[in-house]
Amino acid sequence: MLGVMPNLDALVTTTLDNGLDVIVDSDLTLPAVAINLWYNVGSADEQPGRDGFAHLFEHLMFSGTTSGIASGEHLAAIEAVGGSANATTSFDRTNYFELVPPGALELGLWLEAERMAHLAVTEESLTTQRDVVKEEKRQRYDNSPYGDLLDAVLASQYDADEPYGHSPIGSEHDLDAASLDDVVAFHDRWYRPSNASLVISGCVDAEEALRLAERYFAPVSDTGAPAPQHRRGGTHLDSARRNRMIVRDVPRTSVVLTWPVPPVASPAAAPDTTQMSDHTCPTGPTHTADPTAVACDMALSVLAGGMSSRLVRRLDRELGLVDGVSANSLGLSRQRSTAIVAAHLKPGVSVERFRRELDPLLTELATQPPTPQEMARCRAQAQRDWLESWATADTRADVLNAAHQILGDARRCHDEFDLMAAMTCEQVGEAAELLDPSQASMVVHTTEQTDSVTDGAHDDEEDAR
Repeated sequence: MLGVMPNLDALVTTTLDNGLDVIVDSDLTLPAVAINLWYNVGSADEQPGRDGFAHLFEHLMFSGTTSGIASGEHLAAIEAVGGSANATTSFDRTNYFELVPPGALELGLWLEAERMAHLAVTEESLTTQRDVVKEEKRQRYDNSPYGDLLDAVLASQYDADEPYGHSPIGSEHDLDAASLDDVVAFHDRWYRPSNASLVISGCVDAEEALRLAERYFAPVSDTGAPAPQHRRGGTHLDSARRNRMIVRDVPRTSVVLTWPVPPVASPAAAPDTTQMSDHTCPTGPTHTADPTAVACDMALSVLAGGMSSRLVRRLDRELGLVDGVSANSLGLSRQRSTAIVAAHLKPGVSVERFRRELDPLLTELATQPPTPQEMARCRAQAQRDWLESWATADTRADVLNAAHQILGDARRCHDEFDLMAAMTCEQVGEAAELLDPSQASMVVHTTEQTDSVTDGAHDDEEDAR
């Protein structure tokens, strides 16, 4: 483990009779308490012709209940006590969360349980929220200079029928075609206690939090139907290269290289259930942070993690070719993930010039592994980011829920950092071989047509707008 990390022995966990996992992280030094409810469904679970259903429900969940909570009242009630509430949709989960003063925990749990049990899905709410989602898509994606970048990145690595073949924002065509019966069926399949996990974190007594969770969520009935099967894709890393040039009104030419990399989690040995207490969630097949994925993340950090990183130092500070360069992975878990190196080129810098300077730097990391100083910087940055996420109740709750859903145990939320601490320079260099520039797919946003973008690639596509 890296340095001094939080003690997770105090976590209290249980599973209610209806299948809801409950995790309580009591820390009376925090000023507030967070409620974090993950439903284990995201855009990766959408069937063909249903793109955007997971994100649509992020909005529908604020449309009121059949038990008497009016549309918008959930948010208004939380704000009235000085709290905040929101939701997000990703590839593998939809997350609903509140941050409230300690005295308002009961209110927040009641509101979440009410919409879990009695969500009002009507023609009126469907029409209203469908229009809201379509407007969000137009503003944030369709009419934003680089708004289609995520879809282009996904298309560079996944086929359209794969779980990660489309982004969570969804398809306007599919949303328009959705009937009320379609939407209700999606809700009944995925929005059930046995497909959710609740984290309560912050200024609360653990036993009191469990008592309140039991009081409000235990009466919520599960469907009793077999657990829904999540869509999964292949983990092979030999996907074909696909280059794409997108011509549209952008302030700077952007170049994004992508590669297939391992999923963030790999299967681990089954837990020793004889060591579980009465307050321990029984887990399914558990996973651990994937060592190669962690090594690849460290390689990406060596390349572009900070001002002293190799790409920033050479391409920005020394040569002045870019306005910014970054490197990261999508952190996906159900099939192979994707590594990304992205840059905005300065005026007058061609894609060819940029690649002439970039490609040797990528190749060099595999032949000249990170120095001990670079490794230390990577670890320090990772630990800083992790500890920042542990500093507040709301971000801490999200970290715990992610570990529970992806790794099978909230206490394993620092698995990645344990691997980082033991990682060698040579292992990171080996992982950097996955970032072979000759095997990269490339997405270019530019205002000018050029043939060089697609030279030597497969499945080339030009998109004039």
